[in-house]
Amino acid sequence: MVIQTTRFGQIEVQTEDLIQFPEGIVGFPDLNTFVLLDDPNDDIFAWLQSCNEPAIAFPVLEPELFAENYKVVLTKSDYEGLKMQNMERARQFCIVTIPDDPTKMTANMKAPIIVNVPLRIARQCVLQDNGLAIREPIFAKLQQRVFQNPTQSIKSQSQGLDVAIRLPESQGPEVTA
Repeated sequence: MVIQTTRFGQIEVQTEDLIQFPEGIVGFPDLNTFVLLDDPNDDIFAWLQSCNEPAIAFPVLEPELFAENYKVVLTKSDYEGLKMQNMERARQFCIVTIPDDPTKMTANMKAPIIVNVPLRIARQCVLQDNGLAIREPIFAKLQQRVFQNPTQSIKSQSQGLDVAIRLPESQGPEVTA
């Protein structure tokens, strides 16, 4: 299947690469099919690309990259919606906002994206923890993490559950900082 994207151009994806959001994403309830794309020009970020709307792609990060003690506590409804009983085969991502000044980038810690990897179903879960921020500053934390492991790709530190599609270098987004 070929999908058109604003950021990456035309990309070919397999049906098994698709991630279904039965309830959509907060603010985008009608967008139900996405694909997670590795950014070929950046070892940290991935993109949650809508298959329904070419212009919609969210930069995402695994929270372990910038928040050591981040704990997701899902509700019974979240678990039921994701068709899982625990987080064992799940991956979690935070949507990132990257303004013109990247030192001001933030992550939405309050409403992570949880993916049931085997079933390829996902949900944006609004957590009940009032101590979590919708706009958590993360630049300094990411910078520190990169300096701690300068020779190791951040993505190589993940849980080993493949979710993202790797794009060829030539298909990377043209982002200027």
